[in-house]
Amino acid sequence: MATTYYRSLFPRDLFAEIDSLQREMQQALGLGPSIRGFTRGFPALNVGGTPGSLEIYAFAPGIDPASIDVQVEKGMLTIAGERKAVEVPEAATVHIGERFAGTFRRVLPLPDDIDSNAVEGSYRDGVLHVRIQRREEAQPRRITIH
Repeated sequence: MATTYYRSLFPRDLFAEIDSLQREMQQALGLGPSIRGFTRGFPALNVGGTPGSLEIYAFAPGIDPASIDVQVEKGMLTIAGERKAVEVPEAATVHIGERFAGTFRRVLPLPDDIDSNAVEGSYRDGVLHVRIQRREEAQPRRITIH
């Protein structure tokens, strides 16, 4: 009898509705799912550096590289674009939908020592790699003592 009671309270598509509501809330708050919980947007980023450059990796599978807009202006790096929605047959019911679709924009403040005229970008296997060279005078150098 408990099973019948449970089924009458929770319709079969309840979990799909909860998942849809959760995704709407995440998008409204600028949050996205990740393996570690919630991140602050799409695409997920790894940012690091070497003595000679700043390295940014944006994980954005399923995007046409020509549609990605990367700009450096006034000490900020902007990565923007759009990922198209996957076509789902009209008769299909989606139970879990974790793939982000729509426009995105990530803005990162840049350190003072970068050369905004020396920016390179590449996209391979769903990963955008942006390399920004550090200014020559900001790079470490060894001083010879006489």
